[in-house]
Amino acid sequence: MKCLYPTILLLGLLPASSFAAPRQNDTKPATGATPARPPADAPAGSAATAAVPPAAAEVSPRYIIGADDSINVLVWKEPGFSGSFPVRPDGMISIPLVGDLAAAGLTPMQLGTDITARLGKYITDPNVTVTVLAVNSKRIFLLGEVQHIGAMPLTPDMTPLQAISAAGGLTPYANARHIYILRGEQGKQQKIRFDYKKAIKDGNQQGVSLRPGDTIVVP
Repeated sequence: MKCLYPTILLLGLLPASSFAAPRQNDTKPATGATPARPPADAPAGSAATAAVPPAAAEVSPRYIIGADDSINVLVWKEPGFSGSFPVRPDGMISIPLVGDLAAAGLTPMQLGTDITARLGKYITDPNVTVTVLAVNSKRIFLLGEVQHIGAMPLTPDMTPLQAISAAGGLTPYANARHIYILRGEQGKQQKIRFDYKKAIKDGNQQGVSLRPGDTIVVP
C-alpha cells in the first residue's frame, strides 16, 4: 500500500482560498431569478422609488381642483397612464393617449371618473385614483408688518386673524387697527377694512371671510 501522508501534508500547505466557492459575480443568475433590490439610498426615479406614490396634500374629498394645482393620477397596473400632472392655467391636464381634459372645477373623485371613462377605450376595466399633491390655486398673500410675508395656502373658512397668526403674528410696528384686505383684479381691487384688535378682544371677525387671491396688508 502506498503511503498517503505526503499527499495529505501537501494539501494542508495549500492556502484556504484555493478551496473557496466561486465569487457571486463569476456566475450568471438563473433565468427568471428575482433581481436584487436597489439600496435604500437609491436615487429618485430608480426601481426602489418608482412604485411609491408621491405624498398627497391634506384636502377634503369635496376639494375643487384649480389652476396651478398639482395632481397625481394612478391607474392600477398601468404605469404608462400614471403620473403627476400640473393643472395648467387654462384648467387642463394632459394624459398620454387621452389627451387634454378639464381638471379645474372638479373634485378628485369626479376627475377620476372622467379619466376612467376615457381610458375605457384602451384598457379593460381601468382602476383610477386621483389625489391632490399640491394646492397652489387656493392661496392668499400677506404684506407689511407681519413676521413672515408672502403666500400661504388658504384653508377652508380661514379668517384674517388665523392667517395673520399662521404668518407668525404682527411685528411691534404694526398698525393693528388699520389692516385691510385687497380683493379682485389689479386696478379693480376692493379694499376691505379689518380691525385686528377688535378681533382679538371679542372674536368679532367683522364679517370678513377670506377668498383665494386675497392680499392682507398690515401697515
